[in-house]
Amino acid sequence: MNRRHELVRENTARSLVLPVAPARGRLRPLGLDEVTITGGFWARRRRINATATLDHCRDWMERVGWIGNFRAAVEGRIHRDRRGREFADSDVYKLLEAMAWAAAGQGPDTSLDAEIAALTEAIAPAQEPDGYLNTAFGRPGQQPRYSDLEWGHELYCYGHLIQAGVAQARARGEGELAKIARRAADHVCATFGRGGIERVCGHPEIEPALVELARLTGEQRYLDQAALFVDRRGHRTLADPEFGRAYYQDDLPVREATVFRGHAVRALYLASGAVDVAVETGDDALLAAVVRQWERTVARRTYLTGGMGSHHRDESFGDDFVLPPDRAYSETCAGVASVMLSWRLLLATGEPRFADLAERTLFNVVAASPAEDGRAFFYANTLHRRDRGTVPPADAESPRAESSLRAPWFAVSCCPTNVARTLAQLPAYLATADDHGVQLHQYADAEMATSLAGGHGVALRIRTDYPSGGAVTVRIDRSPDHPWTLSLRVPSWTEGAAAWLVEPDGTRRSVPPGTATVNRLFRPGDEIRLELPMAPRWIGADPRVDAVRGTVAVQRGPLVYCAESVDLPDGHEADAVRVDPSVEPKDGPGADDTVVVAGELAGHAGQGDTSWPYGPLDRPATEPAAERAEIVLVPYRSWANRGPATMRVWLPTAGPDTTAPS
Repeated sequence: MNRRHELVRENTARSLVLPVAPARGRLRPLGLDEVTITGGFWARRRRINATATLDHCRDWMERVGWIGNFRAAVEGRIHRDRRGREFADSDVYKLLEAMAWAAAGQGPDTSLDAEIAALTEAIAPAQEPDGYLNTAFGRPGQQPRYSDLEWGHELYCYGHLIQAGVAQARARGEGELAKIARRAADHVCATFGRGGIERVCGHPEIEPALVELARLTGEQRYLDQAALFVDRRGHRTLADPEFGRAYYQDDLPVREATVFRGHAVRALYLASGAVDVAVETGDDALLAAVVRQWERTVARRTYLTGGMGSHHRDESFGDDFVLPPDRAYSETCAGVASVMLSWRLLLATGEPRFADLAERTLFNVVAASPAEDGRAFFYANTLHRRDRGTVPPADAESPRAESSLRAPWFAVSCCPTNVARTLAQLPAYLATADDHGVQLHQYADAEMATSLAGGHGVALRIRTDYPSGGAVTVRIDRSPDHPWTLSLRVPSWTEGAAAWLVEPDGTRRSVPPGTATVNRLFRPGDEIRLELPMAPRWIGADPRVDAVRGTVAVQRGPLVYCAESVDLPDGHEADAVRVDPSVEPKDGPGADDTVVVAGELAGHAGQGDTSWPYGPLDRPATEPAAERAEIVLVPYRSWANRGPATMRVWLPTAGPDTTAPS
């Protein structure tokens, strides 16, 4: 047995249910069979996901014909009856992946298992004898296979199929879906391997999927094919599109790039695959290249919410510091992809900064997309809404990604299924282990049990109302009879405020941002308490972000806040708000996570105001009179849940410019 097979066996023995299972790296992830979220914010979101969102996505895909495409392919009518975009197959696969991870947390033989079986039964007959599987290409009346690698998304669809197959295999053992995925992967290796089609897909995604299949099966050819795809990228094998080759990262090899550019989701999926390849092959130079790109992107091309992508036309990153809040695209799928990448970089390096960005993105992008009932979604996540918009129809697809309110479904509905699979696998993002102990990266009410080096068992219970409150209590339920280390991430947002760690003996010490550790001989019943400062605070931006000069934002813990017209008196809109940063923000009344800031509300401009809005500095344009007010802010993730509203995150100041120094 080769070393890869040995590592696969070791990972399987530790945990059966791992969305990401690297064979090496600084940290070992804990799987869905080792971590359970038991209460609080994320438990509520995951319950809604399991009980509402999964059914919602399946019902819509039946309604709009995306599941029916597989039946039409088998029955020979696909050329006239196919529905949806060329990548519609991928959303069926993402739904299957979400169902598999959700079923893993519900015990054996759930209703989800029956639904997975039914969907698989619809898909399986559409697979060709050589493993090819796609409803948009390759049959009579359709374009030939792989005739449009730029836009056809065939390999992209395989990527999501393979990830669904891996999820089923890890959650339930290899079933029919996993076998379909393996046949498709074998077809890809035979068709695009050395001596085959030496090109790439316009939309990366196959790369991380093939690596995960290699991790699952121990088969080297899947890893080799993923590495080929990563190394072929950037060598101009695709046609030059309207948006330029950077759109699908075919302008520069991955190792030479210095920042993420082009279509944000494509760039982040590619980076995730590159990290996977680097980790499995020990390619430190490739890993360093991705870290370098991540650093510059986070420093210069990322919104306060963690959102990525400021161009609507091509769903892409803008240039450095081009981050207009009212034109923020910040696609939900880019948020999901950013979390995927951050998690892989955390496992590879152990550095808490990657968990910091994952937390910011989870709370302010991923959690912002679904409505409270889990049946409507934001595709794009603007930071400034100037008009109240209209309620989309409940029985029709939204044709526009930047719809003014959450829509039940989109003509391109990649985001609902991406949110569904992320929430289903979320417990696996909470914690890791290594030879020395356990590391907690994200905070939620949870229970976890795993084994340290030598097979010594550890069991923990975490209790917290985070992110509403900052207290995180970790109780030791089982521990070896020798010292080990418990590590807790102290978020970067605590900089400038005091965070405290209380050890079992009552010792209390201040802890800076980064990682707080406790190394000792733990006994069952011991408790460690992390106290994070949750007071709301003003946030300024680098002055090079021209679009937000003269404005400030409010953050409380990991949550970004916004002003929403629903909370403003007398019909004022969010653009009327001016705030006073000399007065610290404070928690609002009650337990609804609101924040109150001091400021003023400008008078109504009115429809009849037609004066020229510009003027010399000694004669500025007249602004309506303002009135002092206390202004209520709400978590950005919750905006637009109370009906049509205007909203803004970055708030103009009533006083001098308060942007942060460069």
